[in-house]
Amino acid sequence: MLRRSLFPTLIILLATLLPATAPAGEASATGGLFAHELRRLHSGEVVRLADRFAGQPVLIVNTASHCGYTGQFRALEAIHQRYKARGLRVVGFASDDFDQEADDEAKAAAVCFVNYGVTFDMFAPIHVRGARAHPLFRELARHSEAPAWNFHKYLVDRDGRVVATFPSRVEPDAAEVRAAIERLL
Repeated sequence: MLRRSLFPTLIILLATLLPATAPAGEASATGGLFAHELRRLHSGEVVRLADRFAGQPVLIVNTASHCGYTGQFRALEAIHQRYKARGLRVVGFASDDFDQEADDEAKAAAVCFVNYGVTFDMFAPIHVRGARAHPLFRELARHSEAPAWNFHKYLVDRDGRVVATFPSRVEPDAAEVRAAIERLL
């Protein structure tokens, strides 16, 4: 049987041996949301998302190059240009979950980079919903909702928390999106 006088010593010893954890309910941007490596669209470059996005506000969008909303690339690029100096990162994740992404990654890249002049980060196709969803999108869905279609937008704060979502029909440069970004910055 342990004597009562040993309890404080035992507690201090255990505290030094156990790993530190974030308080319940706090998500680290480098933990759940951005703890992944992904390949850039039509490139061999693999990016550690935590290195690129942790600690910054991010507008995350699932994209497709043959969708009725594909023209939103133009507005996404405008948002990127307007807010990048203030720290906002825009990032696109190509996906064929709605059967509207080009079969050839080179063609998808041409739509983004040539047709629409995209300069923000674009990543190679991943799954964004359902059982095969990439862990990044599973985490986004867990904190908000899964994308119902292409060009669903998630606004994430510096701590990796989803603070707003916008469905496909809402243009990236709509007043409500810009207001949410302004509040975040």
